[in-house]
Amino acid sequence: MMAIVFGALALLAAAALVFRGADEPSGTPEARGATAPGPQQTGSGHSLGGADSTAPGSSAKVQEKPPRFAGTTCWQALDRFNDTVTLETFRDWAAPLLVAKDPIVLQYLKERLSELIGNDERRASEVLGWARDANPAEFKLLMAGLRGSQALGLPQVGARLTSLGLDESLDMGRRAGFLDELQHLKQLEPATLERLTRFAKDPASGEAGWVTTRSIGRVMKEDYERTGNAKPYLDKLLTISTESPDEPVRYLGLEMGLHSEAPLDAQSTERLAKILATEGSGEVRQVAAHELSMAQDKAQALDIYAKAFAAEQDLCVRWALFRFAARTAGRDALPVMANMATTDPRFQGDYHDFERLYASGIVDFDRIWFGLPSQDPHGCLDHHDD
Repeated sequence: MMAIVFGALALLAAAALVFRGADEPSGTPEARGATAPGPQQTGSGHSLGGADSTAPGSSAKVQEKPPRFAGTTCWQALDRFNDTVTLETFRDWAAPLLVAKDPIVLQYLKERLSELIGNDERRASEVLGWARDANPAEFKLLMAGLRGSQALGLPQVGARLTSLGLDESLDMGRRAGFLDELQHLKQLEPATLERLTRFAKDPASGEAGWVTTRSIGRVMKEDYERTGNAKPYLDKLLTISTESPDEPVRYLGLEMGLHSEAPLDAQSTERLAKILATEGSGEVRQVAAHELSMAQDKAQALDIYAKAFAAEQDLCVRWALFRFAARTAGRDALPVMANMATTDPRFQGDYHDFERLYASGIVDFDRIWFGLPSQDPHGCLDHHDD
């Protein structure tokens, strides 16, 4: 109980330190740039808090904003913080409140920072500048505030995030943090996408390369839903999956290619055929077989499945080629699947199960899949989802 009491007193003391008043001695956060409580004006004249004022000389009444917080709030002077804080004072004023790690306070700080940034590229860049040397807790707050602002959608802000993520003067962990934020962009410009691809497949990128690959895939999904064009991203993900020396990165590049469910053109389909023929990891070959099921040209894909199955020695990769042939072409894949079962008798029972379900009139692959006696007859799906 004593620990709880002292903890509460410490939090109140921290809050009192921030909100002691206009008569504080120099050296406090307020003395370093804060003004008295009231609306703060930006360079363009927009109010950052407090009442909305009319132009000088106007006879219109001042419109008071309703209070943002209930009078019973346990955080004393919260209304004053909300109405008086500016972007310039936010970092100093928020610092003692971060120590408490109160989730409600943290959520408020994120939202208030997003409001202060708004749709202003200069303000977003200033926050990114703070983030270069911020401690982990503050870095998380700054990135969340940026993420919630309109400014994140500005091309200049995306370019700044990319530059920080690729800045070799920063440690790789901090770079990964910046690169992770790229996933929230609506699109990546061609030059940015090229730079990120080079980094993701770089042997020295490590975990940051994995994070970058994930961000490319997630932006691809967002951009594809808006524009219907995923090809620039798919091409780069296939490049990463082909050229990265890191197996988890190669695997992720193919897996992220599936997230948009975008169809693959003939060129991309052939690149997957090469991966199936040359990739050393069975895990990566399995996910390549899955992505091949998105091929636009079903006949081309079935031919690749047949050739890859004949050359494949791994049972689990063969099971992936077998079932994804069905996912690709439905009952039209049965002749290819029959040949696979002749090549490897372990698939005879699987073939008859698929044949029976298609003969019953079912055409949807999900219904076929869940209609099978077992989705894992060869013990291969412990770490894979269909």
